[in-house]
Amino acid sequence: MNLTSPSQVKSWCIGNGFHPNRTLGQNFLIDRNVLDAIVAAAGVGEGQRVLEIGAGLGVLTEAMLHVGASVAAVEKDARLASRLAEALGSPPALRVIEADALELPLDELFTPPFDACVSNLPYSVGTRILLEIARHPSAPRRMTVLVQTEVAERLAAREGGGARGQAGVWVQRDYDVTLVREVKASCFWPRPEVGSTLVRLDRRVCPLSAAERQCFEALTRYAFMHRRKQLGAALRKAPAPLGRSDEDLARILEAAGVDAKNRAETLSNAQWLVLARGFAV
Repeated sequence: MNLTSPSQVKSWCIGNGFHPNRTLGQNFLIDRNVLDAIVAAAGVGEGQRVLEIGAGLGVLTEAMLHVGASVAAVEKDARLASRLAEALGSPPALRVIEADALELPLDELFTPPFDACVSNLPYSVGTRILLEIARHPSAPRRMTVLVQTEVAERLAAREGGGARGQAGVWVQRDYDVTLVREVKASCFWPRPEVGSTLVRLDRRVCPLSAAERQCFEALTRYAFMHRRKQLGAALRKAPAPLGRSDEDLARILEAAGVDAKNRAETLSNAQWLVLARGFAV
C-alpha cells in the first residue's frame, strides 16, 4: 500500500472496518512532499536509532527504515500496532511497542539512548508527550515532530511574546527550537480542524545540576500559574521550597537582572537559569 495515497489509505480503512479515532489523534499523513520534508529535517541515516510516537499506519516508520535507521515505533491502538510490522515486511530494524506513550518507562526505553525522535504526535496529548521525553536526561539529541501550529508557536516563543509559557521555557532549557514549515490540514486524513507545523528540536548542554533542574521546573511552574501577577509579588507568597524572605528574594532577582515588577513571560531562559540557581541554594 502507498501510505501517502489518500485513496489507498481510505480503501484500506474501509476494507478493514477501521474508523480513525479523533480522540487518539489519528490523522494520517498523506502528502509525499511533507513526508520528504520531515525526513530531510530529521537528518537520520544508516545505523541510527529512532523513536517514533504514534506510528499509525507506518508512513513515517517506512520512511525512516528506508534511509537505514532502526525504529522503535510506539502505537497505542492495538489494531494498528498488530498490523504494523507485517505490513512493512517484518524488517529486523523495526520494533513495534504497543503502549500509551505517556505510560512508557522512559528509563528502560532510553537504555541505550535514541539518536532521534521523529513523530507525527497525537494532537490531544502531543505537548505532554514531548515534554516528558524532552525533560528526560537521556532524551534524543534531535527531535523532529509534527504538532499543532499553536503548540509549535508556544514551543518557539521568545520572552515578551503572548505565546510565551511554561512549555516553551521548559523545552528551550535543553533544546534550540526551529519551526521548519507549516503543514496544511489537507495533508492529513481524516482532515484535522487546525493546521500543523513541523518543529525540530536540537539538544544542547544545560548547565544546571539535577537539583537546579528540579528547582527550575518548580519555579517556572509556579510563576506561570500566576502569570498575571508581577513576579516579585507572586514569589513573595510562594510556598516551600520556593518561599524566601523579602531580602533574599530581592537579592536573587537582582542577581538575575530581573525587575520585581516583571511578569513570567517577559523573562529570558538565561534569566530563568540564574533564578533557578539562586533558589536552589
